Amino acid sequence: MENAPVIIKRPKKVVGGEHHGGAWKVAYADFVTAMWAFFMLLWLLSSVTEEQLQGISNYFAPTMASKSQSGAGGMLGGQTIGEGAQMSNTSSPSLVQHLPPSSVGPGGEDLTTPSTEPTEGMGEKEFKAALAEREQARFDKARNVLETAVRGIPELKQFQGSMLVDNTPEGLRIQLTDQEGLAMFPLGSSAMYGHTRALLDVIARVVNQLPNNVTVAGHTDATPFQDPSGYGNWELSADRALAARRGLVASGVPERKIRRVLGVSDQEPLDADNPKAPRNRRISIVVLRENEVP
Repeated sequence: MENAPVIIKRPKKVVGGEHHGGAWKVAYADFVTAMWAFFMLLWLLSSVTEEQLQGISNYFAPTMASKSQSGAGGMLGGQTIGEGAQMSNTSSPSLVQHLPPSSVGPGGEDLTTPSTEPTEGMGEKEFKAALAEREQARFDKARNVLETAVRGIPELKQFQGSMLVDNTPEGLRIQLTDQEGLAMFPLGSSAMYGHTRALLDVIARVVNQLPNNVTVAGHTDATPFQDPSGYGNWELSADRALAARRGLVASGVPERKIRRVLGVSDQEPLDADNPKAPRNRRISIVVLRENEVP
């Protein structure tokens, strides 16, 4: 018994790093969440149309028009090609855009200057015809200025096909239409894109040079649209017309000049052969005639 071995038990040393705790679980959870978000993004990108993707791109593109608070007056606020527009108080972000000349014609007259004066001694019929001719001359100048303006603003060149200007018995009609992949409003929304506000700003500058009143109408295509509350194409077309009215007023058009604002839904398609065509989705602004064409 005296020679029995002595057994000494020592506790095992714990080497640093053997116990990791739960930190790896947090890192793994973050990784899984990131992968889930990535695959959700891929799924969303594959499920939307090219038009919707273009709309998202246009929404974040800095193509907002600006409203100048200075200048010498005249056509388009006195700004000329090569002169930068100032920051808008009603829109953000803003862009520096190049505006067409502040007057038209070799004599520098603007749209408020009559090209022909009615002659004294005319009969009533001839006098009315002369007034109508003078008004039509102003409309023709306004059309030329609008088309030149859109061509002269680099940021708006791609939207030349979106602005249609023509003469109707009611007056000078200016239409902002959707193109394939270039919409004026997001799908099912009345919150207009920046380029739509830019185009309205140009229109407002020209309309302000005319003494005539205007009407604003909103149009949709024939694609059925209705949310659970019953909001559909009629309400959408009216809301877009009201948004266009607000845009014109924000760009300086007096409220008293806007005589009617209406929503037409799909009842007056621009392309009657294809009721669901993008160009049927549009805003129509009519500068009303004051003198009847004989």
